[in-house]
Amino acid sequence: MLRKTLLVLALASALAACGKGPKEPAKPGQGVTAQQSLLVAPEDLLTVQSNALASGPVITGSVQPERRADLRAEVQSVVLQVLKENGEAVKRGDVLVRLDETAIRDSLLSADEAVRASTQALDQSNRQLERLKTLRASGMTSAQALDDAEVRRNNAQSDLAAAKSRAATAHQQLARTVVRAPFDGIVSDRKVSAGDTAAIGKELLKVIDPTSMRFEGRVSADKVSTVKVGQPVMFRINGYGDQRFTGVVKRIDAAANPVTRQVEVLVGLTGEQPRVAGLYAEGQIDAETTAVLMLPEKSVVKAGDKSFAWRLKDNKLAKVDIVVGARDQRTGNFEVKGGLAAGDTVLRTPGSSLKDGQKVELATVKVASATNPQQGK
Repeated sequence: MLRKTLLVLALASALAACGKGPKEPAKPGQGVTAQQSLLVAPEDLLTVQSNALASGPVITGSVQPERRADLRAEVQSVVLQVLKENGEAVKRGDVLVRLDETAIRDSLLSADEAVRASTQALDQSNRQLERLKTLRASGMTSAQALDDAEVRRNNAQSDLAAAKSRAATAHQQLARTVVRAPFDGIVSDRKVSAGDTAAIGKELLKVIDPTSMRFEGRVSADKVSTVKVGQPVMFRINGYGDQRFTGVVKRIDAAANPVTRQVEVLVGLTGEQPRVAGLYAEGQIDAETTAVLMLPEKSVVKAGDKSFAWRLKDNKLAKVDIVVGARDQRTGNFEVKGGLAAGDTVLRTPGSSLKDGQKVELATVKVASATNPQQGK
């Protein structure tokens, strides 16, 4: 009986479905989802305003230490020991290289012995002169003998002075067999090894002070008239990615390079300093600043050759075509030459799903209140 009842119900349902009339056409607005409002926070908006756009000549060059020393051999000798390697830190007075002092020490001993002998000869000649002066006063010697004694005394004085000079030179030569660091720094380039013969003037190693870096750049001759001492400089250094370094023009060379026709400009660093010397650097000298409308790079949307921004007005979004000008190397912002006015509000970082005319709702900032833990107990 239950089975028959279920069969009747199924047939009735099928007949009702087949006999159902066609649907009425949807009225306008029915079945279409209304465009959702965009909820934005105050920090998502940006007010267009006038800022200083810096412009000036391009400067290229390298970062070099102001304090650097090329230590060279001052005596001809064999290198016995090199105590520091490239990259090692040194303190002022640290021994860096030792040269063979055997021959120089022999010369020093000979010079010291000559000083001793010359001192004795001078003492003897002084005593002889004093005796002859006494005898001459008594008439017991001739004037010629007294003159000869004075000549011998003077010659002994000259011999002693020459011997002392040779001894002083030998002492200096001996001291020069030990090469020391002239200041606190780092060994940047070792040129010799133990066993090498160091002739006078041969470069042994280089020491630099990494805390004294400066930008030694060059500027095109046709732009040098705009460069002045004290102007700020912003530049990048190869190896440091997008990190920006700042400096100030300290000195401008008075003569252009005869080959490249560029003028050297020395820039002192004012912010963080790189720790590696010799890296290529490129930047811009802020020779002139102009007040213009500026927008951050993230606020500018580019589509082919056109650029636009999303402006908020009367709680609605508007896609506004803008004319973009120069890019400020210091901040990365773009100059806006047209399409926006000072005081306009735009989206700081617009997305890709925005619609022209889309409504905007400003999110209210909720302030969390601190609850007394004793309340509610």
